[in-house]
Amino acid sequence: MDAEEYDLIVIGAGPVGENVADRAVQGGLSAVIVESELVGGECSYWACMPSKALLRAGAALRAARSAPGAAEAVTGGVDVAAVLRRRDEIVHEWDDSGQVSWLEGAGIALVRGHARLSGVKEVEVDDRRLRARHAVAVCTGSASLLPDVPGLADAGLWTSREATGVRDVPASLVVIGGGVVAVEMATAFASFGTKVTVLSRSALLRGMETFVGDRVAAGLRASGVDLHLGVDISRVDRADGGEVVVTLTDGSEVRAAEGLVATGRVPRTTDLGLESVGLEPGAWLDVDDTLRVRGHDWLYAVGDVNHRVLLTHQGKYQARAAGDVIAARARGGDVDDAPWGAHAATADHRAVPQVVFSEPEAAAVGLTEAQAREAGIPVRVLDYDLSWVAGASTYAQDYAGTARAVVDEERGVLVGATFVGPDVAEMLHAATVAIVGEVPISRLWHAVPAYPTVSEVWLRWLEAYGRPE
Repeated sequence: MDAEEYDLIVIGAGPVGENVADRAVQGGLSAVIVESELVGGECSYWACMPSKALLRAGAALRAARSAPGAAEAVTGGVDVAAVLRRRDEIVHEWDDSGQVSWLEGAGIALVRGHARLSGVKEVEVDDRRLRARHAVAVCTGSASLLPDVPGLADAGLWTSREATGVRDVPASLVVIGGGVVAVEMATAFASFGTKVTVLSRSALLRGMETFVGDRVAAGLRASGVDLHLGVDISRVDRADGGEVVVTLTDGSEVRAAEGLVATGRVPRTTDLGLESVGLEPGAWLDVDDTLRVRGHDWLYAVGDVNHRVLLTHQGKYQARAAGDVIAARARGGDVDDAPWGAHAATADHRAVPQVVFSEPEAAAVGLTEAQAREAGIPVRVLDYDLSWVAGASTYAQDYAGTARAVVDEERGVLVGATFVGPDVAEMLHAATVAIVGEVPISRLWHAVPAYPTVSEVWLRWLEAYGRPE
């Protein structure tokens, strides 16, 4: 059969793949996307968007209850049926026709089916053959990791997909894991009235500053969640009545109507034909800062699949760089792959922003104190109690939160910032800009925070650091 030719073939039509293709098309190339599920990918239908829809009602109620005058008007709890209807609207009833229309409008071709590499610049999709003139970009993302625990594979527990796509909210839920998905889903289901138990081998959110996990743990307990931290699981079973039974190594059992496994991610590269080009099936794909797979000048891996940063917004950032550099290389144009260049995903290394939509919220960008010290950076740490900021007292009656700045003393710039407290997500981008722009601390004195806002913590950090002479 004859091959259909395009300048660029993109495998995976999630937000990452869409952005790679769009940037390449804007750069003058032809592009086709191959997708085996829904155009829009994990984020649109099973992760970012539906999870935030499930969390929003509980967060809004908590905010209202913390404001005298609004608190008195709150007479009930979360209307779960209404939340699920809103979730369905957000995911368009798992109908991707709107996303397909966007592809058509952007001039990107779509092939539905399972793609496998069959050689250099060649992709097979069922009975069709595609050939790339310039590049193939693998944007297949990641899937939930099922740990090697006896009985787990046969017990049929939820992954994040089943949790965000829930139709019937269970009376009780046991969550295995202590990361972002575990914390957010525990928060959401607790707001629905579900009795939630969390089992984690470590402290919560251990990739962030330690005080974040401590505050989030306290918030979950206040919401009625039963936390078991520092525990190990020896077995998982599904009882005859459908109940999930989790046996811990100390012999104790946790029982719940349903269970969720949220212990990490694995790359979706198992059945991708990687062996045809000398790569290992099921492995993460190692790339340079232009997102090109090392040793393959035509192959790119963008988003979760390269294991640099498993966040949608960071994957889209990579995609913009990758689409642009694919177009530049195809045209024989200049490539700017120096740090912070147009074709380099430099922020992946030390300027990654992340928000956890827990209660309280957690937001961080850049390095933690421990990471900065491990990198050999001479640091000074500035901690501030957010409840002491004037804006916090007007925001909520019992506002509680913490903000930490990590300063590189040698260069006089911020290299990390962490916030935990009500609605701190909206404070994060200012810190991201300061870190990426390497804004000198001395210049930040001229960035005046509005009064009274919680962002006035920036002034408190500066006062603790000391005004330049």
